[in-house]
Amino acid sequence: MDYLWFFLACLCGYLLGSIPFALVIGKVFYHKDIRQYGSGNPGGTNAGRVLGKKAGVSVIALDALKVVLAIYIGSLVSNPCAMLAGFMTCVGHCYPIFAHFKGGKAVASMFGFLLGITIFVFKNPFYIIVPLLMFFIVLYLYKWVSVASICAAVSSSLQIMSMGWSTDLEHILVIVFSWLLTLLVIYRHRTNIVKVRQNKESRITWL
Repeated sequence: MDYLWFFLACLCGYLLGSIPFALVIGKVFYHKDIRQYGSGNPGGTNAGRVLGKKAGVSVIALDALKVVLAIYIGSLVSNPCAMLAGFMTCVGHCYPIFAHFKGGKAVASMFGFLLGITIFVFKNPFYIIVPLLMFFIVLYLYKWVSVASICAAVSSSLQIMSMGWSTDLEHILVIVFSWLLTLLVIYRHRTNIVKVRQNKESRITWL
């Protein structure tokens, strides 16, 4: 029976993650396919650049909240199911079945995962506060969203590890999923890393 719940958590999370809010908002409210503009990435940053701040904030919020919702649903069964559902939502966001497996870069969904486990699993605000602070500090200093996102992901994983080792399944899973998310964020930003090294990466102008 546990295997069935884990399978359902994976399926529910992946399908929720596959909802491409950037595409939905772009086509419904702006009559644009965001994949044809800017960087072509169907995520919050590109939505903000192409459609405006209101659209960008809406996409980021919805991409984060779909992970929170998945974690909440999973938490009704167990904390491991909650974390698995949250992680699979992030995977679905990056490789959505409803958008030909071409999705975002897992930044908003990563923060959604951290917010979800903060609220429904560990009830410890430091899971979300530390990476958020790191993100905005690096963003303020360098104006690169990609660099700030990677730094936030790495700091989150390091911070979770520093909160104490345990053989408890929940603590093992959160460390594993945190590092998997960090690797996913880095991998999804691999072209941005090249651009940063070449000093060709776009910088934000509003901060």
